[in-house]
Amino acid sequence: MQRWPVLLFLAWVCLLFFAGIGLFMSGFLLTRIELSSSSSCSDPLLPPPWQRQSLPPGSCWAPQRFSKAVLVIIDALRFEFAHFNPAKASPLPYENKLSFLHHLTTSQPRHARLYRFRADPPTATMQRIKGLTTGSLPTFIDVGSNFATYAIQEDNLLAQLVQNGRRVVFMGDDTWEGLFPEKFFRSYFFPSFNVKDLHTVDDGILQHLYPTVDSGEWDMLIAHFLGVDHCGHKHGPDHPEMAKKLTQMNEMLRSLVDHLGNDTLLLVAGDHGMTETGDHGGESEKEVNAALFVYSRTPLFGTGPPEEPEAIPQVNLVPTVALLLGVPIPYSNIGEVMAELFSGDGDTVSAALQQLSVYHINAKQVDRFLQSYSLVAQDLPAEQLQRLQELFSGAVEEHTQLLDQVQGATLVPPELQSRLGSLISRFQLYLREARVVCTQSWARFNSLRMVGGCTLIAASCLLCCMATELAASSDSFYRSCLLYPLLWGLVVAVVLGLAHVLTQEGLDLLLVSSCTAAASQLGFFWHWWGQHHKRAFLVGSQPPLAHIGLRQRLRAWLGLAFPMGILLFRCGAMFSDSFVVAEAQVAPFLLASLVMLLVGKLHWDGRLTVLEGPRQQVLGFSSYRREMWYLLCLVAMLLVCVRLSGFFHQCREEIPQCRPSLFLSPLASLRNTRAKNLFYLLCVALLAGLVYAVRSWLRHYGNLNSSDPLVLFVRWGFPLVVLCIACYWAVVSSADDSLGKLQELVQVAVVAFPWAVYGLASMGLLLLLCNPMTVFAKDTRESAGSIVTPYLGVPSSEVDFLHVIPQIYKRMQESQKSRLERGSCKATIAAYGLGSVYSAALVIALTLLGFLLMLLHSERLSLAFLLLFLEAFVLLHIHTRARGLAGDAEPFSVPWYAVISWLLAASQFFYSTGHQPIFPAIHWNAAFVGFHLDHSTNLLPAVLVGANTFASHILFAVGCPLLLLWPFVCEMPSSQKKKPKKEPQEELQEVEEHMMEMRLRESPEKFSTALLQLGLKYLFVLGAQLLACVCAAMILRRHLMVWKVFAPKFLFESLGFVVSSICLLLGISLVMRVDCAVSTWFSRLQLRDAKDCWLLVQGRLATTPKNSDSRRQVFQGLEMLLLSFIESFSH
Repeated sequence: MQRWPVLLFLAWVCLLFFAGIGLFMSGFLLTRIELSSSSSCSDPLLPPPWQRQSLPPGSCWAPQRFSKAVLVIIDALRFEFAHFNPAKASPLPYENKLSFLHHLTTSQPRHARLYRFRADPPTATMQRIKGLTTGSLPTFIDVGSNFATYAIQEDNLLAQLVQNGRRVVFMGDDTWEGLFPEKFFRSYFFPSFNVKDLHTVDDGILQHLYPTVDSGEWDMLIAHFLGVDHCGHKHGPDHPEMAKKLTQMNEMLRSLVDHLGNDTLLLVAGDHGMTETGDHGGESEKEVNAALFVYSRTPLFGTGPPEEPEAIPQVNLVPTVALLLGVPIPYSNIGEVMAELFSGDGDTVSAALQQLSVYHINAKQVDRFLQSYSLVAQDLPAEQLQRLQELFSGAVEEHTQLLDQVQGATLVPPELQSRLGSLISRFQLYLREARVVCTQSWARFNSLRMVGGCTLIAASCLLCCMATELAASSDSFYRSCLLYPLLWGLVVAVVLGLAHVLTQEGLDLLLVSSCTAAASQLGFFWHWWGQHHKRAFLVGSQPPLAHIGLRQRLRAWLGLAFPMGILLFRCGAMFSDSFVVAEAQVAPFLLASLVMLLVGKLHWDGRLTVLEGPRQQVLGFSSYRREMWYLLCLVAMLLVCVRLSGFFHQCREEIPQCRPSLFLSPLASLRNTRAKNLFYLLCVALLAGLVYAVRSWLRHYGNLNSSDPLVLFVRWGFPLVVLCIACYWAVVSSADDSLGKLQELVQVAVVAFPWAVYGLASMGLLLLLCNPMTVFAKDTRESAGSIVTPYLGVPSSEVDFLHVIPQIYKRMQESQKSRLERGSCKATIAAYGLGSVYSAALVIALTLLGFLLMLLHSERLSLAFLLLFLEAFVLLHIHTRARGLAGDAEPFSVPWYAVISWLLAASQFFYSTGHQPIFPAIHWNAAFVGFHLDHSTNLLPAVLVGANTFASHILFAVGCPLLLLWPFVCEMPSSQKKKPKKEPQEELQEVEEHMMEMRLRESPEKFSTALLQLGLKYLFVLGAQLLACVCAAMILRRHLMVWKVFAPKFLFESLGFVVSSICLLLGISLVMRVDCAVSTWFSRLQLRDAKDCWLLVQGRLATTPKNSDSRRQVFQGLEMLLLSFIESFSH
């Protein structure tokens, strides 16, 4: 069997896809250009000279209104959390808890005001911090670095404060440490990633907040609380813990106001909101609708608050705070100043003149940024820039004229107020239009790279199809289809490297890898074209065979119509945002449709009704009828599994009538103790049932008979893993109820039990890799035995001889018969479990992976995983029975319908394990299973969250080789049916047929080719789905829903492809590792002189004895010899 060439070829194909994905991403998900320029007090953006003279010392661009500011960020403070509705008699846990804000706005209406604080998506914490400090709009791809933050290089509010000698003190979320290194006068950072910890960050802030405020050694104080956000992630907003946390924030604000001075501005803001499940990251109304509260002991507003709170974008906070504190606005800001905060205590005209002054400064700063950005990026539409320039120039010119008229006192108050209001509206129009233009043009697409990536992925899909055909027809497949293309790619890589050395230009590794992949693909297609012409020439010289081949080819293509039609429909529907939103319901429907079409095709071909044909004659009427009904029962079971899997779905905000499954929440969220206990017992019982089913299957096929370490681990390690998982679930579900010293013990157990599962599962996988053989070899040579006599010593009479001679004759007859049947062999070897040795290794590996993945999910999702295993088992049996009824003559080829249905099941259970291709649906809690404190690196949490998200992809990809192996394991030998008694020679020949997976070793070349073809088919289907998502994202990149639907779908599909392809390689590698172990096992038997032995597979003969033809003549001669011996002895 060719092992390494198969793995190398599949790995090469995977790398081709990876190169295409990377190239497309580099063109589709580009970040915007960040300008390195920064603002300064000397910039020519000041008001007219007559106003500049009134600037107090230490002020830049505008008079400083406050010398200090406190910014309290309550993470995930949704507007509904801060808004107070006194009409609600029985508010929800998150309603009417911040009553102190309502008290300030009603008792001091000119000192306090509440706003709707509109966040720009993506609503992840790091992106919101960037928006709140730079005044710019983070791009979509920045979500990927949310937990691997990088220092902000753009001009920002903190940099301006430090640059102008202000002292900035921070306490709270340690995300700020990575974004603003060495910017803080004093800082108190606390770990932020552990979403299960509700109190560490908040309690740490409260410990330092009031002493720091009283000390006065600060100019701006930032306190970033995380308890509300973590409570939402852990419990959701509608939970008593949320009420406790909001009440704590209310008391904190009440105490903080008492410590503030008259020269201090208080800002309480939420960086984003949260969904009803406590998640965020998308752009739903509840995620972008945060709250902002502004308060000062001195009057801020000229009028009272409006009836409904005003909605303002978050970027508007940056220019407002900058000018209020007397520092320049950051260079890249596109926010609009909140002019009502600059009204002061004067009359209406003076308040309007002050507002015009800050609008003038704000507009000049935005105009400068647009001019600089358009020179560097050149992606802002020229006609829109021209229109913005006209708006700006007209407003500035009118402002200058108005100021001259005011200075000359040529306008009367009514006319002046009208002119001032009109001019303010013109500045507002310019600033808002500029922000809209930037928002629409922010995503910079590189069309050439997108087309190149799409072409690479499409060519890789085509390569998979062609390689599947060539692998079975070419004798030098690996040399010509792998070695030569790799050489082509290597030559291109060397040429590009030399060009880099000679030109001394920057080397784009992604572009080099893409060119290398394209060159290797061209090498493959060049060889395929040569082989195609050669085959066409051979076919042309034999017209009759060509005619037969065409007819067979047409029939084969008609057989592909149903599965390929389902795949084509799925890929084509990727261009519809409605399909992507509703894919959780569509994927199970397509799977059920494909299986029903398979049954319909069997019925159409007469396989379910007609009792004529070679296969039916072999099986007989009753057995054939039994197989038919067995297939229909399997289909019914599949439909039931598909239906039940719908109870575990997560909801998208695009479907408002949807309600998320109750099974997604952990047991700790259940308030009914009896329901919690019942669910716990059910989950543990089903987990134990999975272990029992796996062990029963292994025992049935003889894979639990040996005393090897792997078998012992399956016997004792599996129950121990279940015990650890059950203990972990018990501790986690009741962790919040424990008190005192028991709480410390619980914290240790929460970490210890997952690590025990990790250790045991790793040990099992290591044993599986070291010795994957689960075969028990038994020497069945019969002992000579003793002859029972009624006397002692030597026979002394003829009666004694007559008693012992029949026994001697029987013993000699059995011994001679055994020698004749075995030839020169000395023993018969019974190999229990050899017929299912490949499948047994995969089943053990899948069970261990299932344990790990169930541990990373909430307790009740273990029910979904049990459905996953059951549905996979049913699909394998449907595939086996359908092939048996269809009389498939190609046992080494897996049909397309099996591969497509397998992948549809993987997609189905992606949704049935509580996931959606959107960022708010990611289960971040998985990063802390087995970890109590924050991680020191981002790699481990990324692996845990990725394993949680793509659990179904992992299991189905590793188990993909079972599609090839299962029909051999479940072969339906006719020897098991009741038949008339046959001759011994016929019985031996019939027993020989039932070799199960050992048939694969009869044709090692076919075995390796079958694995290669299976892997290529799997990659083709994955690649076709990926190609559809890539094309949809590229073509619909200006679609309204591109960042909400198509871009997240593309990212999840790309990551799913990477995970699936790697796990596919691991699954095929495990099969080849087992094959290597089987070869070693046979070699050891040969070393024991057992080359010609009878080999019993599952207690059945694997080879036929060579000398069975002369059996009758030998026994007759033996009888004559023995009779003559008795006669001579008696005389």
